[in-house]
Amino acid sequence: MKRADTLSARFIRIAVPVTAGIVFLLVWEAFVTIREIPRFVLPAPSVIFESLVQNFGSLMASLWVTLRVTIAAFLLAIVGGVGLAIVFSQSRAVETVLFPYAVALQVTPVVSIAPLIIIWVGYDRVEIAVLILAWIVAFFPILSNTTLGLRSADHNLRDLFRLYGASRLQVLTELQLPSALPYILAGLKISGGLALIGAVVAEFVAGSGSGNGLAWRIVEAGNRLDIPRMFAALFLLSALGITIFFSLSLLENRLLRRWHESAVRREN
Repeated sequence: MKRADTLSARFIRIAVPVTAGIVFLLVWEAFVTIREIPRFVLPAPSVIFESLVQNFGSLMASLWVTLRVTIAAFLLAIVGGVGLAIVFSQSRAVETVLFPYAVALQVTPVVSIAPLIIIWVGYDRVEIAVLILAWIVAFFPILSNTTLGLRSADHNLRDLFRLYGASRLQVLTELQLPSALPYILAGLKISGGLALIGAVVAEFVAGSGSGNGLAWRIVEAGNRLDIPRMFAALFLLSALGITIFFSLSLLENRLLRRWHESAVRREN
């Protein structure tokens, strides 16, 4: 009986938003058709789907470029953010010196520094510039969340480890990192979406016809007033962002569901 209730609740959680989405698309289609709105102003969902099918090859190739940059920036953010957070947790002096610069890097709008990065890297290597800009956007959430998680390890347990002669490495690997895992995973969920946003914004700024990601396809479609193709590219970007978020949410659930309060299922 409990399994049936669980399956029913899961079905409702999926069916309700899907139904709402279908209703929204039907209303959109009817509104555009009845009002006879030109397709270069607001295309109907059926027209957008047709454009997606017609341009599927080029759009998917651009999607792969954007995805490749996003994943690379995300992985670099994980390595850099977690690594630097570990250094911060071991040395207050290093944290005092470097953390303000990490904050300054985060609060500086990426659009304002993008032209400078592109000039330094060179217009013939725009993808590297986009990667750097996406990394800048994705780096700080992992750094700040991991630092907080490492600092939040139970001090009584830390004292117990020291009482039994544990080394700093043992305290880090056996106490601090496991305690910080929920914080790290929360940072990953934020950083994954920001890496995609950073890649798209950087592609917009790069422009100049040298880019070939989805953002450039949107700019290109807008310049040609091919609005259905623009919406098709936007749909793929949204689908990619949703996929990244739910993939990281699934990873979080898999790693925490057996022991952490945020993921443990309760009977009631």
